[in-house]
Amino acid sequence: MKLCMIGAGYVGLVSGACFSDLGNSVICVDSNLKKINDLKNGIIPIYEPGLEELVKKNYKVGRIKFTNDLKHAVISSDIIFICVGTPTKRNSFQADLSQIYKVTKDIRKHIKKFKIIITKSTVPITTGDKIEKIILEKKARKLFAVVSNPEFLREGEAIRDFMYPDRIIIGTNNKKANNLLKNLYDPIIKRGRKYLNTSRRGAELIKYASNAFLATKISYINEISNLCEKTGVDIEDVSIGMGLDQRIGSRFLRAGPGYGGSCFPKDTRALIGTAEKYNTSLSIVKSTIKSNDQRQKILFNRVKKILKNKINNKKITFLGVTFKANTDDMRESLSLKLIPKLHKLGGKISYYDPSGKKECFEKYKNVHFFNKISLACEKSDLIILHTEWNEFKNLNFKKLIKKKNFIIYDLRNVYSHKKMISNKINYYGIGV
Repeated sequence: MKLCMIGAGYVGLVSGACFSDLGNSVICVDSNLKKINDLKNGIIPIYEPGLEELVKKNYKVGRIKFTNDLKHAVISSDIIFICVGTPTKRNSFQADLSQIYKVTKDIRKHIKKFKIIITKSTVPITTGDKIEKIILEKKARKLFAVVSNPEFLREGEAIRDFMYPDRIIIGTNNKKANNLLKNLYDPIIKRGRKYLNTSRRGAELIKYASNAFLATKISYINEISNLCEKTGVDIEDVSIGMGLDQRIGSRFLRAGPGYGGSCFPKDTRALIGTAEKYNTSLSIVKSTIKSNDQRQKILFNRVKKILKNKINNKKITFLGVTFKANTDDMRESLSLKLIPKLHKLGGKISYYDPSGKKECFEKYKNVHFFNKISLACEKSDLIILHTEWNEFKNLNFKKLIKKKNFIIYDLRNVYSHKKMISNKINYYGIGV
């Protein structure tokens, strides 16, 4: 099939690369000319395992193309995916849909024959209705169908999640569109994946409700970990014991820094914004947001307590600064809160992250990136294991740090508390 992905960001690029690998002809459109030229030259703008190889492979054989010519892309395609950003509006919980509606008006200009227009971006309920209304101002209903097809891609696992999803959600009452999309996803459905056709509004809400629920699980287990620290209980025991109950499940029951990234923060806020619009209370989701916001304060205070409030001139090393492993995404990462606060109190910060140096820390005089773990850790007073990259999971801290008195604060519980203490390492974890 002939597909167009409008927006060559995380969702559009991953989806486009995967669709092309399934044998479809894909055009990725983006207004950022540098990004398009980079993609043509095999330079991938995001860090996602396996994505570079997939893009290069399909670009070489002509199944995926990159352009900033939206008119050509829309005219040449049968199915158009809208994959632009929907960030939170400033000073509001509402989603900013300005890019969605701008793209819709651009698409409308070039509809000459039947097109399926799909929102793959995460959008609030009734966004599809508004897109349809905008297009109907200039085009006949028979020329298009507006569909909601939310993505459920985890950063760091996106290609696998696309190819082997838990479910494919198609929100439409248009039989023609539903049949075409079922054919599009047929190679994935044949692998035993579930295909669910819902109303368009239902699909829009499924995405938000899913992300809010997962965010709630994270905040819940983090609050339980706070209680564990006060009562001498190991949060790992609690998480395992809870997760064995099939009604609960073990996923997203790992205590840590709290949720971050491109989805959970903005989507929980947008869900609250939608609920307020319809005069509906979502007190649980509000509590989840509040709990996650408080998480960084709790962890910062614990760092101060670990260092006995003596932070000035202490060498503090962050192992990983991204919000999770296998991504270069810094959005809503705890490190964006902790590092400036520790720097302000006189801490000398070093960091290493496999995804490279971060521009956001360049403005701080005593925050330095090192391209080797050993250089970042040498003679540190405190190591904060912030992100659970695989290369951090079997470190010999005594050899790395080369001094007697140092402290490890493991925000991911990568290491066994008992083993670290038995090795005479001053170790702190989460919920222990």
